[in-house]
Amino acid sequence: MLHEIACNPHDPAAISRLLADPAATPATGTVFDPDRVDWLPPVVAPGKIFCVATNFREPANANKPMPDYPLLFTRFSDSLVGHGKPLKKPAVSAQYDFEGELALIICRPGFRIPQAEAMRHVAGYACFNDGSLRDWQKHSSQFTPGKNFFASGSFGPALVTIDEIADFAALRLETRLNGKVMQSIGMDAMIFSPAWLIAYVSTFTPLAPGDVIVTGTPSGFGSSRVPQCFLAPGDEVEVEISGIGLLRNRVEADHIS
Repeated sequence: MLHEIACNPHDPAAISRLLADPAATPATGTVFDPDRVDWLPPVVAPGKIFCVATNFREPANANKPMPDYPLLFTRFSDSLVGHGKPLKKPAVSAQYDFEGELALIICRPGFRIPQAEAMRHVAGYACFNDGSLRDWQKHSSQFTPGKNFFASGSFGPALVTIDEIADFAALRLETRLNGKVMQSIGMDAMIFSPAWLIAYVSTFTPLAPGDVIVTGTPSGFGSSRVPQCFLAPGDEVEVEISGIGLLRNRVEADHIS
């Protein structure tokens, strides 16, 4: 089943019910006109958002040793918008980039979760655009500024429950900029699996319903290309994952002072 879930961040019990109980969402067979839906992120205000870098085996890094651990960073919920909403390009950056990714949404609380039990804690999947301000990201060795500009990333269009995905390894991610394919990879190339990531993250922090783990992006994003390719107002970014959906957003200038 495909659900759009809008959670009250002040009511953890409601978050848990929405993520764990399909009956708490519109009944199967409910039909919405997508052009008349105000798309919110599948979880409006996640308590924790963990993002992974360098998580795919690719020909370009075939001769490099695989990492023992993922590079992790966090995002804030107000850095994200839903499907169809404008992405904001701030005037203070000339290097606004895109990263197509797959996100996991947690439905069951857990701390120090064994890898063998990790997927029992997953409600489902969604598409994610980890919009990044590269110049701000590289102000230091810490990623936080460049990954958290207001409305710079997107999440959606909806949550697809885990039971709808028969073969995770068969999923394929594609990112397009103005219709041109920029990134393309299968989930079978992932270094750290969803179950591994859940076990790892929950080793140092408890996971709660509504938390999100974003599993990493392949090569092809703007700053990895020659010549480099950054986003400008009017550009359209699409992140599509087979069986999960298509997340589409246009870029506009951020005029907020």
